[in-house]
Amino acid sequence: MAPDGRSARRYAVRHVFARIGVYALAVVAALFCATPFLWSVITAFKLNRDLVDTENNPFVYNLPPTADHVLYLFTDTSFTRFVLNTLWVGALVVAITLALALPAAYSLARLDRPWAGWMGVTIFFVYLVPPSLLFLSLSRLVVELGLQDSTWSLVLVYPTITVPVSVWLLMGFLKAIPRDIEEQAMVDGYSRVGAFLRAVAPLAFPGIVAVVVFAFTLTASEFIYALAFVSPTAQKVISTGVPTELVRGDVFFWQSLQAATVIVAVPIAFVFNLFLDRFIAGFTMGAVKS
Repeated sequence: MAPDGRSARRYAVRHVFARIGVYALAVVAALFCATPFLWSVITAFKLNRDLVDTENNPFVYNLPPTADHVLYLFTDTSFTRFVLNTLWVGALVVAITLALALPAAYSLARLDRPWAGWMGVTIFFVYLVPPSLLFLSLSRLVVELGLQDSTWSLVLVYPTITVPVSVWLLMGFLKAIPRDIEEQAMVDGYSRVGAFLRAVAPLAFPGIVAVVVFAFTLTASEFIYALAFVSPTAQKVISTGVPTELVRGDVFFWQSLQAATVIVAVPIAFVFNLFLDRFIAGFTMGAVKS
C-alpha cells in the first residue's frame, strides 16, 4: 500500500476511535448527571425499613418496592392543588411578562433613542436585586391591595422578577433580526405594530419560547415571595406547599418528597426538550447580540 494510503487509513482509524471516545464520555456524563434523578425514582418506591438501613444499597430495592408513598402524596396531601396553583400562577405570569417585555424590548431594540442602551442595562440590573431586600416593601403593597394569602399576590409580584431579564433577552434577539424585514412590511402598507406582529414576531419565536420557559421555570421555583405572601394550604404553590406538607419538624416524608420531585420534573423536562432547539437559539442569539 502506498504511503499516502497508509496515512489515510491511520487517520481514519484515529478518527473512529476519537468519535468512540467522545460518545463514551458523553454517555458517562449523561449517566452521572442522571444519577440524582434515578436515585429519586428508586427512593420514591422504597419501604421505610429499606431506606433507613445504612447497610442497604441505595440504588436497588433491598426489600420489595411499594407505591404507598406515591399514593400518600395524592390522597393525604394537597399536592394536586399545589400543582394547579403553580400552573395557574405560571400561565398568568408568562402572559403578563410577554405583554410587557415584548413591547419594551422592541422599543429599546428598534427605536433609535440616546437613552436606549443605558435603559436596557438599568432594566436588567433590576433583576439582580435580591428578593430578600424587596419582599418587606412588596408585602406592604400586597396588603394594601387586599391580596394577602392569595395566589393573586404572586401574580402581582412575580413579573418584577421575570420582566427585566425577559426584556434583556428579547432585546438581543430582536437586534439579530434585520430591520429590512419590517421596513418592507411597512412599505407594503402595514403599520409598525402590524409589521411587528406579522413579520418580526414569527422570526422572534425562538426568543419568545426562551422567555416563556425561563419565566415559567423561575415562577415555579421561586420560594421567598411564595412563603412570605401565602399561608393557607389551599393557596400554596409547589415550591412552598411540598416542603411544608412533607417536612413536619424533624419528620421527613422522604419517599413522598422524592416522588413529588420526579412528578414535577418529568413534564418540565419533556416540554424543555420539545422546544430545546428554539430555546437554545433564543438564548444564544440574545447573548451574542446584547
